[in-house]
Amino acid sequence: MAHPAPPASGVTVQPDRSPATSRGNQVADAVERFAAAWQNSDSPPDLRHYLPAAPAIRRVSLIELIKIDLANRWQRGTAPKRLAEYVEELPELRTWPLPPDLIYEEYHLRRRAGGSVDVGEYTAAYPEQAEQLSQLLTTEDYHSTLLGAPAAPAKLDDLDAGQRIDDFDLMTALGRGAFARVFLARQRSMQRLVAVKISHDKGAEPQTLAQLDHDYIVRVFDQRVLDGPALRLLYMQYVPGGTLLTVLERVRATPPEQRDGHLLLDVVDSVLADKGEIQPAESPVRAELAGLSWPETVAWLGRRLAQALDYAGGIGVLHRDVKPANVLLTAEGVPKLADFNISFSGSVSGDSPVAYFGGSLAYMSPEQLSVVHPDRPVAAADLDTRSDLFSLAVVLWELLTGRKPFADDLAMGGDRTAIDALLDRRAHSPADLPYADLPPDTPAALRRALVRALEPDPAKRWERGADMAQQLQVCLDTRARDLVDPPPGSARLRARSWIHPIMALAIAVPNVLAILYSYNHNRTLIFGKLDVDAQRTYDRVALACYGAGFVIGAIVTVALVMHLWFIMHGLRTGRVYDARALARARSDTLQLAGRTVLTCFVLWVIAGIAVPVSVQLSGSNLSAEASAHFFLTQIVCGAIAMAYPYFLVSFYAVRCLYPAFLPLGGLGPEDSAQLRALDRRSTYFLTIAAAVPLLGAAGVTFIPSADIASVIVPLRVLCFGGALAFVGVYWLFRMLERDLAALERIVTR
Repeated sequence: MAHPAPPASGVTVQPDRSPATSRGNQVADAVERFAAAWQNSDSPPDLRHYLPAAPAIRRVSLIELIKIDLANRWQRGTAPKRLAEYVEELPELRTWPLPPDLIYEEYHLRRRAGGSVDVGEYTAAYPEQAEQLSQLLTTEDYHSTLLGAPAAPAKLDDLDAGQRIDDFDLMTALGRGAFARVFLARQRSMQRLVAVKISHDKGAEPQTLAQLDHDYIVRVFDQRVLDGPALRLLYMQYVPGGTLLTVLERVRATPPEQRDGHLLLDVVDSVLADKGEIQPAESPVRAELAGLSWPETVAWLGRRLAQALDYAGGIGVLHRDVKPANVLLTAEGVPKLADFNISFSGSVSGDSPVAYFGGSLAYMSPEQLSVVHPDRPVAAADLDTRSDLFSLAVVLWELLTGRKPFADDLAMGGDRTAIDALLDRRAHSPADLPYADLPPDTPAALRRALVRALEPDPAKRWERGADMAQQLQVCLDTRARDLVDPPPGSARLRARSWIHPIMALAIAVPNVLAILYSYNHNRTLIFGKLDVDAQRTYDRVALACYGAGFVIGAIVTVALVMHLWFIMHGLRTGRVYDARALARARSDTLQLAGRTVLTCFVLWVIAGIAVPVSVQLSGSNLSAEASAHFFLTQIVCGAIAMAYPYFLVSFYAVRCLYPAFLPLGGLGPEDSAQLRALDRRSTYFLTIAAAVPLLGAAGVTFIPSADIASVIVPLRVLCFGGALAFVGVYWLFRMLERDLAALERIVTR
């Protein structure tokens, strides 16, 4: 069936009302009324009500009305139908083969709705038209065959608020760029507000954006493609709070001492007021922002954007155009990245790169600038997430100070000379950055996050967005900030180099006290009742066992600590370690206390067996009851040698050693699991510490009354000393619990 010139399949159909014949007038009238019914209704109208009664034009009208019905159903997603369903509902369609142009329309509408459609499916279903269909359906240049539709859709430059295009009423312009215009629109079929980006149908941006589902990335709902000039309608979540570009303009107009979290909220509220939007009430997010300093606000924004880039990079998607204008803000001030995956031009001849990147060259990493440079061999495929993180660092530095970290304002234009100048500035060492621009209250973690992300060499930057996000989260957690970045010259910083003496004191002192108690207790109650030779044997054997245990324990402890000491020493001297070595060092740090106290306990158990056996083998008659008494005493002392050193070593490891690894990045789920495991172990050891004075008190009931006077002082020392020690251990436990929670907050986020 022949029809007039092809229309735009997605625009509202306004058929030609001046055909040459009366028959044409009636068909056009039916088409126009049915199209208007679709336009003014939220539910599908019944096309049978719009069919002319005259048999001569009924068939032609039926085919055209089915095309309109198909197009609206598939494009709007409103109960899409297949031709087989029309044939079932309309018996008159069975009296002749379906026209190829009707099959052609269904095929392309299904494809444009995102379905997987095969030509062979149609040639098999409609064998009578197979040859014609194989020619029609294999062409990629689709043109609608709807009767009387206009020759072309609206041009991009002709679009304006108040117009309707496809399913969208354009309400107000939100912005425009070199290739696209963005409008706030009402989507009729869904009765919701959306942002519609209307651009020329080029590139793979919608396919890229469809993969992204993250709290800090603008959610893209779907796309529609209009024919003729090939316009694409990309409709997405409406984010009403403006962009970081507006915030940056306010930052530059505000003195540094007056910048804080309220500045961000004021900008958002101003944008909302201009759009007639209502400010959210009782928002915990806004309350959090209101209490932040300006550096903390920048870190708050940056953490979320770094997480978004980490998520996108994890599925192989790069942004390639991170700049203030591409960061939208919700009514609560939450940032959301938009406009992913800008295409690259391989040459600057003719149009400059500025034409391709909208003037955002100043935010690009050195390797990304090399991509658009005509003389550099770098390809777009060589870029990775580290390039986006560089751009994010430029944005955050500019938000923090009001100026970019590089003097790029002098490199105007987009020719190779300007790009060379941009590359030259980025090739300098991070030591050349304008640190004087940073506010005095900038946290060390924020400065560290930005400086490392701005490294000229990608290999020296944060490997993942998650690593950069962790550093920015440190700025927002007071306890974690104090752990990771202690005040200069603090005891905690100096203690990082005193691993051996601190470990020696933490382990040796409780063990020495336990040895003194064990020796005197057993000497008085057990071996003091034996003959002189047995007592001398006990003295020799006990001292030998305790001395040997002390030496073995010291050797094992040094062995456990040595690898960690080398790593900490290397970090202080600037040595670089790979991710595997750092992960092992972090694991060793968190397991240091458990491993050392387990060694102590094993040695106490061995002594509890070796001493009675040795005394027995020397010829002394030691009863089974006395041997059991000695062994139980060693277990109690072993508990002392476990519980107290455990908390001292754990406290030192978590407060002084482990935080030294956080500025290096690379922490992940395994680290979080290890932190939780240490927290659980601490609860078990707290129970052991609480049991020590209780065991001492319970032991009095097993001592004969005649012997109580001789051991009353040691027992009192054990009971009261154990109780006081438990108070100290409980304080360490609570401190350790808070420190572990703060570290886990950083790692898990």
